[in-house]
Amino acid sequence: MTTTRQAAEFEPIARVLPMLAVPHLDRDFDYLVTAEQSDDAQPGVRVKVRFHGRLVDGFVLERRWETDHEGKLGWLERVVSPERVLTPDVRRLAEAVAARYAGTRPDVLRLAIPPRHATVEKQAAPELDPLVVDPVDDAGWAAYTGGQQFLAALREGRAARAVWQALPGESWTDRLVEAAATVVASGRAALAVVPDQRDVDALHAAATRHLDQSRVVALSAGLGPSQRYRRWLAALRGQARFVIGTRSAVFAPVAALGLVLVWDDGDDSLAEPRAPYPHAREVAMLRAHQLRCAAVIGGYSRTAEAHALVRSGWAHDLVAARATVRARAPRVSALEDSNFQQERDSAAMTARLPTMALSAARSALAADRPVLVQVPRRGYVPALACGKCREIARCRHCTGPMSLPERNPAGAVCRWCGRADSALRCGRCGSDSVRAVVVGARRTAEELGRAFPGTTVITSGGDAMVAEVPDAPAVVVATPGAEPRALGGYGAALLLDAWALLGRQDLRAAEDALRRWMAAAALVRSGSDGGVVAVVAESAIPTVQALIRWDPVAHAESELESRAEVGLPPAVHLAAIDGAAGAVASLLHTAALPDDADLLGPVDLPSAARRPSGHPVDEVLSRMLIRVPRTRGLDLAAALRRATGVSSARRDQQPVRIQIDPLHIG
Repeated sequence: MTTTRQAAEFEPIARVLPMLAVPHLDRDFDYLVTAEQSDDAQPGVRVKVRFHGRLVDGFVLERRWETDHEGKLGWLERVVSPERVLTPDVRRLAEAVAARYAGTRPDVLRLAIPPRHATVEKQAAPELDPLVVDPVDDAGWAAYTGGQQFLAALREGRAARAVWQALPGESWTDRLVEAAATVVASGRAALAVVPDQRDVDALHAAATRHLDQSRVVALSAGLGPSQRYRRWLAALRGQARFVIGTRSAVFAPVAALGLVLVWDDGDDSLAEPRAPYPHAREVAMLRAHQLRCAAVIGGYSRTAEAHALVRSGWAHDLVAARATVRARAPRVSALEDSNFQQERDSAAMTARLPTMALSAARSALAADRPVLVQVPRRGYVPALACGKCREIARCRHCTGPMSLPERNPAGAVCRWCGRADSALRCGRCGSDSVRAVVVGARRTAEELGRAFPGTTVITSGGDAMVAEVPDAPAVVVATPGAEPRALGGYGAALLLDAWALLGRQDLRAAEDALRRWMAAAALVRSGSDGGVVAVVAESAIPTVQALIRWDPVAHAESELESRAEVGLPPAVHLAAIDGAAGAVASLLHTAALPDDADLLGPVDLPSAARRPSGHPVDEVLSRMLIRVPRTRGLDLAAALRRATGVSSARRDQQPVRIQIDPLHIG
């Protein structure tokens, strides 16, 4: 027996966004709401709707009296939960991100809203004590020009935006927590986005020293489904006043948001690897703009994108005076390309550990202080090349780079597919001799153990990261981002294989090298306390000079100017379109690109680029770059978004990947 459905008396139409995977169906659809569903089917809730005969998830966007649809409307199948998980602020942000990155709203919302955990959602929210915030001491911010005034602006609820240049040796977690606590004390909330779990843990530990632990929430991918959803709900329901997390936390539904913080925005981890590939920094700035709230981008170094915000006037500089920087920075030494240097140390320009680096390490160890050694790559020998012609050794199956694991009887192993090759032979010249392109952390630890017999050698990197080392003689070998904190600071830091960072064929090679070096050098004692940083690179290189002077702002200014000269982001907006040659050509033929768009290519997809999903390994893919002025970025994204929808509706072409302002171009 069929039950007759009765439509709701008040606003019987629900406008729904189905979570569909195809671009041409990224639009709203109207459904009838029954009287029984009416109370729960409110804007922001999850629902199930029938679409082309199958049940799909969706979100109610609004309730209406009338519909624009001329045909017969279907019914909402059911309301999954009355919890309004899609807030108006997050909905506006998702729409802006989709428009900025030529994506779809369902793709953005999959990043923004975690899957439902019914048991957690049904649990009653715990009773919380009244919010108490310890008074904030602004002495730490007094070291920066305008730092105290910045905290005063946060206290008054003004939309102060700053790019903060953290001093060497600075406790960045304490400074960010002081800014957040200032905002929380004024009745609003704060959101901090950091690159990885290690940073989440450090910032959370600092936050609980100023705020009640029940009011601080840490979100990260490593949490289980129930715990992550519980903490996400705490933000949604207004219980959490300070939310800390990795890149996806930038979408957290924080109520009464007053401050957005981003730490170390140059870290690749903040770039989302899933469509539509947004960068957490850009999403955070969009959010601050929409909500007219305060924002801080902080780091020991500075990206060209962050500096562009300062130059445009959207944010202001928050830096220390040069005298303060000199007092806090370690002494940095590099290789001198001079006859005098060559006479003193004939192997200085070729040795992996020249005399000046060994001397710095010996002096620190003699003073009973630990020494940090930063190497670019983890593993044993992570990259191999032909010993005769220097061609990079690649896998015969997937063309991935070959590496040499520690004590591996099978020989070289591909880093992409894991296949072993016990008899490598160069594809260019046929030679069977190989050489190391770069030496990994474990091999370096072996070498240093022989160079400093009797000294403790500690390695940190990958899955075996060390959080902290004691203030005692030791050699700590770490990869970038895995450097342990030393109690009292390191006596010296050796920055090895600089050419492996600076020599990469990448737009951000110099910027990224300086960021990694400064992060390590910031852990070293000040020069007045005997702290030394030895970078094994020629001192005449501009990036090395920026480290020696500890002047990341000037380096970012130079990077921005050089990119403007050659027409690269952030001076322009750039779209990278990857896929089969025919599909890329078809998309460009459909797209109504801006008149001033500059097309570059097509070329074969660079070997270092991640391949779009759904294509065979042996298929040759192409890449087309489209460049437009800064003022036409949204026009370019809109044109590509429409063209993607048309191509999707035709179903006669393979899908392509569109990335707006990708981190890595070549």
